[in-house]
Amino acid sequence: MKPIFIAGPCVIESAQLLDTVAQKLVYINKVCGTDIIFKSSFDKANRTSIRSFRGPGLEKGLQMLADIKEKYGLRILTDIHESHQAEAAGEVCDVLQIPAFLCRQTDLLVAAAKTGKTINIKKAQFLSGQDMRYPVEKALDAGAKEVWLTERGNTFGYNNLVVDFRNIPDMLDIVNTVIMDCTHSVQRPGAGGGKTSGDRRFVPNMALAAKAFGATGYFFEVHPDPDNGLSDGPNMLYLDDLEGLVKKLID
Repeated sequence: MKPIFIAGPCVIESAQLLDTVAQKLVYINKVCGTDIIFKSSFDKANRTSIRSFRGPGLEKGLQMLADIKEKYGLRILTDIHESHQAEAAGEVCDVLQIPAFLCRQTDLLVAAAKTGKTINIKKAQFLSGQDMRYPVEKALDAGAKEVWLTERGNTFGYNNLVVDFRNIPDMLDIVNTVIMDCTHSVQRPGAGGGKTSGDRRFVPNMALAAKAFGATGYFFEVHPDPDNGLSDGPNMLYLDDLEGLVKKLID
């Protein structure tokens, strides 16, 4: 059984960007026999600076994601930051993602669960893998049919993250699907002078290490020109590098 793959630009920048990435994912699915889930955010509500680009917003962003789903037949994942966004996002998306900072927000988890969609909860930078049983319990008690967990590193002093790969098997004791977020885990939060910095050269190694620890899926933020991306540029993988890495992970 092939692993789950999630990929797409960090934030919705334009319809053209979404088309470019979607076309590449369709191609990779065809040559690799995968079913990559398309990811992008309609709003990055947790940017470092008030002046940072956030995205087109809920209504316009969801319409753009719906267009991608209709044109390319890709499954869609997006993140929600407030409980009132869950219902509208659930009408378009196949998977609703709970950001790491918000994984203990009960109302957000309950609202997401009530949509009936798969819920992907990202592990907070301040929690252990074992701690994630409690957010999962909240979602399941609220009626969630399927819950995934995602590893994305832990805070390690100021402006740095470290990945304890033992979190993967620990979370597999809680749910059947544990995703490795290979791009957010190489962030250096807030270290870029009012924005997040990072080092994408470690992304492939994060993925391969996660595979060794039993990860059942992989999350990559990708962009054709990440150095000019409007959010998380230093961490995003070059779009053209995705195919080769997917092939390594399914080999």
